[in-house]
Amino acid sequence: MGKTMAERLLARAAGLDDVSAGEIVTATVDVVMMDDALGPTFINKEFTRLGEKFADKSRVVLISDHLTPASNVDQSEMLAQARRFAQRHEIAYYEGCGPCHQVLAEKCYDLPGTLLVGTDSHTVTAGAFGCFGTGIGSTEAIGVLMSGSLWLRVPESIEIVWEGELPRGLMAKDLILRTIKDIGHAGATYQAMELKGSTIQSLSMDERMCISNMTVEAGAKVGLIAADEKTDAYLQAHGNTRAYQKIDSDPDANYRASFSYSASQLVPQVACPHAVDNVHDVSSQTSVPIHQAYIGSCTGGRLTDLIAAAKILKGKKIASHCRLLVSPGSRWIYREAMDTGILADLMDAGATILAPTCGACTGLHSGILAAGENCVSSSNRNFKGRMGSYDSNLYLASPATVAASALVGHLADPREFL
Repeated sequence: MGKTMAERLLARAAGLDDVSAGEIVTATVDVVMMDDALGPTFINKEFTRLGEKFADKSRVVLISDHLTPASNVDQSEMLAQARRFAQRHEIAYYEGCGPCHQVLAEKCYDLPGTLLVGTDSHTVTAGAFGCFGTGIGSTEAIGVLMSGSLWLRVPESIEIVWEGELPRGLMAKDLILRTIKDIGHAGATYQAMELKGSTIQSLSMDERMCISNMTVEAGAKVGLIAADEKTDAYLQAHGNTRAYQKIDSDPDANYRASFSYSASQLVPQVACPHAVDNVHDVSSQTSVPIHQAYIGSCTGGRLTDLIAAAKILKGKKIASHCRLLVSPGSRWIYREAMDTGILADLMDAGATILAPTCGACTGLHSGILAAGENCVSSSNRNFKGRMGSYDSNLYLASPATVAASALVGHLADPREFL
């Protein structure tokens, strides 16, 4: 019997010829990432008590993204602690560069065939590169810092096949929301979601990252897409100099379950409050008024996303009662969008351009919702209070749908504006 991507990736990380789902392996970690919200603030005291010994500092990266730019003294203190930690230990540090998962990709940490762990659940984003990326707790991160390895149970895998070309106006966000609708918000708990098919292969790396990012919203341990020539091109364009090994599943791999879809039948989707699997066709929700629209986060703030929004909004004005906030996914994306006129098109339509940060997505700063407000967002979670008041409502949709909704002031099908 052949092996899944997850089995083959963890066999490599464990230095074994063969592993099977359910086995416990001791895996060597290629990269461990800590973020400002769940990294040094929690790790510092215990790590110091244990002697502050690193297995390999070159494999450690600390990224401040949730709290930047700080909006209060407590956040400033946490950021200062992160800076001191990085300086004291001479480890790679990035601040104000964008959400950590986008920074990891652009700095070429998400290498095919490797194992990457991080103190943020959306570390699964790295799966878009054929990298076993997964989130760990802060306490577990201490063990990885000191030993360079961790125990992992090899997950069972769910095969998800999408075939055909996405229709005009449809994006990767629609695809993954439709998938999560079937699997459920916990249907893939501690399992690998392996996505394949001609639709997936046709997508850019931006769109693939959106898909892998949201697999954790179905409970997945990892969301894997096999590396190919598009992966190679992305890494080359971003200056990668390290060797890597592409690992794919075997043709006769054993999956716990399989799902098959036709992209041609997909229509714009929206996840309604207050669960990510409460997914409906956007066309059935057009009576919902929108007070704030948000394009950004580690899910939906990439260049492809901003381009899609600008195509809808260029030369138009958003509804007078609606706010449109745009947070480019990184400094690099910000600069590209600025140089190509995309940000100008969005600003002319009425958008407020934010720093590349997690602030609005996590409800920490830069656009917190008031009671009774509805927000449509290109981000990844819509539970109560995610972006502000517990009495607000959050809808998840593609950047194209977010832009169309901002334009008319209610949930809208983006295909009507293309």
